[in-house]
Amino acid sequence: MKTYQIHNNEFTVQVKSFGAELCSVKSNKTGIEYIWQANPELWPRHAPNLFPIVGKLKDGTFQYNTNSYNLPQHGFARDKEFICVEESESKLVFELTANEESLLTYPFHFSLQIAYTLCNNSLLTEYIIFNPDNTDLYFSVGAHPAFNCPLQENECFDDYILQIPNKNELIINTLNDGLIKDQTKKIELSNNKLPIAVSLFENDALVLMNKQIEAISLLSTKTNHGVSMDCKGWPFFGIWTKKQSNKYVCLEPWYGIADSETTNQEFESKNGIIKLTPYNTFTCSFNLNFF
Repeated sequence: MKTYQIHNNEFTVQVKSFGAELCSVKSNKTGIEYIWQANPELWPRHAPNLFPIVGKLKDGTFQYNTNSYNLPQHGFARDKEFICVEESESKLVFELTANEESLLTYPFHFSLQIAYTLCNNSLLTEYIIFNPDNTDLYFSVGAHPAFNCPLQENECFDDYILQIPNKNELIINTLNDGLIKDQTKKIELSNNKLPIAVSLFENDALVLMNKQIEAISLLSTKTNHGVSMDCKGWPFFGIWTKKQSNKYVCLEPWYGIADSETTNQEFESKNGIIKLTPYNTFTCSFNLNFF
């Protein structure tokens, strides 16, 4: 594993080759670290990349062409070594491709590229998936960045809010052991704001469907610091921290979602799955602003 770096006058960004995982965004002026530093006692990751599934499969399996395959939660990309195929002062591009090992659990050829581009106080993350085969490629892809909350020692978890433009309520799909339940619940917002509290995550992540989140900010109520995300077009979104944790918040745009409790486990009809025809490319991106 190697750690790569991009930087400008405002920020220094670090990305690990293992999982192509963003592991640091640090202000050169204030010294504030925005990315959760993967304390293994709480949660040992920073910002895992989710591929070729998002969330859990029912019984950890899916069916394709009458065969059964096993995949762990969020897929395998987050635990694979990527190759850095482009490196400059402001941009990094990493690539993962299918091999004999991946084909045993995921019977598709693919190229997954993840690009990070730093411009002023903004970090653009792009996913580029190419189908190099003569059969259709089925997949999901998503991001799972964890942000320090609080950002500074003189603050606490409850000093933060989520601000979601043009939203007065959120419709949450509830979970049962990581699987999507039929029931939903409503969360009311006040002036587009939702206070952060440990109690929000007592029943796991907040899962949102139907493109409810196009932009979201995690903001301190005591300082001018925070992070905002622009993720227009992403159909699903998750907001999470580990139960009883008060150190970080994950803001997660997804093209894909966990299985429902009633799924038939057929991969081609899985909710949120993307079908990519031969020799074509799928791209998606989101942008982070740090302040």
